[in-house]
Amino acid sequence: MLNNVKTFEKEIQGKKIIIESGKLAKQADGAVTVRLGDTIVLVTAVAAKERRQGADFLPLTVDVEERMYAAAKIPGGFIKREGRPSEKSVLTARLIDRPLRPSFPKGYTYDTQVVATILTVDQVHPFDILALNGASAALTISDIPFNGPVAAVRIAQVNDEFIINPTLVELDESSMDLVIAGNKDAVLMMEASMTEVSEEDALKAVEIARKAISELVDFQLEIAKEIGKEKRDVELLEIPAEISDKVRSIAGKDIEQAVAETEKKAREAKLGEIKEKTLTDMSSEAEEKEELEEQVKASLKQLEKEHVRSRILDENKRLDGRNTTEIRQITAEAGLLPRARIHGSGLFTRGQTQALTVLTLGTVGEEQTIDGLGIEVSKRYMHHYNFPPFSVGEAGFMRGPNRRSIGHGSLAEKALMPVLPSEEEFPYTVRLVSDILESNGSTSMASVCGSTLALMDAGVPIKKPVSGIAMGLIKEGDKVAILSDILGAEDALGDMDFKVAGTKDGITAIQMDMKIGGIDNQILKQALEQALAGRLHILGIMTAEIAEPRKELSEFAPRVITVKIDPDKIGAVIGPGGKVIKGITEATGATIDIEQDGTIFVSSKDAAGAQEAKETIENLTKEVKKGEEYEGTVVKTMNFGAFVEILPGKEGLVHVSKLSDEYVKDVEEIVKAGDKIKVQVLDIDRQGKISLKRIE
Repeated sequence: MLNNVKTFEKEIQGKKIIIESGKLAKQADGAVTVRLGDTIVLVTAVAAKERRQGADFLPLTVDVEERMYAAAKIPGGFIKREGRPSEKSVLTARLIDRPLRPSFPKGYTYDTQVVATILTVDQVHPFDILALNGASAALTISDIPFNGPVAAVRIAQVNDEFIINPTLVELDESSMDLVIAGNKDAVLMMEASMTEVSEEDALKAVEIARKAISELVDFQLEIAKEIGKEKRDVELLEIPAEISDKVRSIAGKDIEQAVAETEKKAREAKLGEIKEKTLTDMSSEAEEKEELEEQVKASLKQLEKEHVRSRILDENKRLDGRNTTEIRQITAEAGLLPRARIHGSGLFTRGQTQALTVLTLGTVGEEQTIDGLGIEVSKRYMHHYNFPPFSVGEAGFMRGPNRRSIGHGSLAEKALMPVLPSEEEFPYTVRLVSDILESNGSTSMASVCGSTLALMDAGVPIKKPVSGIAMGLIKEGDKVAILSDILGAEDALGDMDFKVAGTKDGITAIQMDMKIGGIDNQILKQALEQALAGRLHILGIMTAEIAEPRKELSEFAPRVITVKIDPDKIGAVIGPGGKVIKGITEATGATIDIEQDGTIFVSSKDAAGAQEAKETIENLTKEVKKGEEYEGTVVKTMNFGAFVEILPGKEGLVHVSKLSDEYVKDVEEIVKAGDKIKVQVLDIDRQGKISLKRIE
């Protein structure tokens, strides 16, 4: 049986990718393992034998299964087994899905599932790129119809050098983390976080990535030539010409008039009426009503798409009446909610898209702990995105975040990460929550803008404000229109969703998805230039509302003070069994978080309490020096003098001869236990014993 095992190797910029098939998961339609270093991913592809009835979409599911054994870990918590997918696995599944989806035949409606199981991670090479290439390879060698292969690489930029498929260490030093997927001829998907990278450098990275992608596509074709199965025959969803022609004759003119309606709800209402009327007219004589309804709906959607696209390409008129570069009316409001109760808020409205972002500041101890396969163990900045059904005028279930919400939150998080202050500059945990109150396209970029407003309203010292814009594309043959600030319908009926976020000086995040066979560099260059103009326009409106972070935090925000001590003195702050630190917390009401390097974060809603705790810690760890003066407390008297505590846990002796300039017959005639007296350090001997003199 092992004679059927085939192993293939490909070297990209000195890194060897190994794809193996025939050993694992042999009952799947296609299965491969992909290896780089000691990171190994098993990817399988399986498709149903019968098409899903009534479906007018591609029923593709991508799952990424993180196994904690891959990192030699046992899951945390009480259950001790993997539970719901982590955020990393959800984001990786979306990364895989997006370039695969446009690569299936049009009209393919068979349930298809791709599963990537992470078998080992070496904490050097990320698994997501391997999973994406493995997904394409598994589909390519299977009998599932697939217009691939597609391939992907990650690009980093370190000291002006572009690195393909960087290690985690190289990625940590990079100014960009850019994942690009494509086919032999064009780019299909981009996902990036960047540190104010220029459009020129982004295009250079894309060009380098495309060459590597082309090599990986050829690599997969070689594998398929040797072990690929013959593709199965499938029934594609097609609209019979007589149905399409009849729908066009009944509804063509009405749809043309409906898409000219610039108001969203009125347009949707008219299209709904046309659909009902057409279905009624055509189903009265039909025998197979369910199949006919499916075909009529698909035909109506195609007609709507044709009219919307032709208006844009031929007349430069979009659904809401704008031209291709025009941006909808924008309002920006910082501090919508009272800062006496909320740490910071921002409301960003662009046309019929509205995002309310609320910021909460927490202590360092409130960082999110990550129980995953990666090296990262915690994060101090979180961005969460919510999309309630009322935002599109619908009633629906309110459950936890879906994959889309997790993806949009992650994109906004990436966009803002480069401008956030370091922990040393701003020792707080930051949580942003973007609630979408209205939606008509580009809610993730509205979240970026609303979050920038909230950060500045809260007084978080961000380096620069960030804005975001979503670009679209309509392409028919040689006719091309790039759309700025796309509507929801332009996203659905168009060929591209290209989101770009950044400051006035560079890009901080990119996400691009294609619905056609990809785009070339000329279209990408124009889209980036148009996005920059739109981004700057939006930034101008935002900074007119609030130009820089407020100077003061909300009075309800916790006050965090940083204290740096010698790591050897951490024990003195904690005390035996935590007695000392517990005493400080009880006395001051402050929360104390201690790092191994001796950094201590003192936080409290009461500024006075935080300051008191800070002073106590400083006194606990302070070195006593000869000649310094202290106000101490007499802890014990003897016939030869008095012992005085000058710092917490540190006592010195005031000899009877140093209690007064005059002769002292009885120590307790001068001082008693509990008295506060001023003293000066006369000497510290080799054993650390401290000699003091009373200062009157």
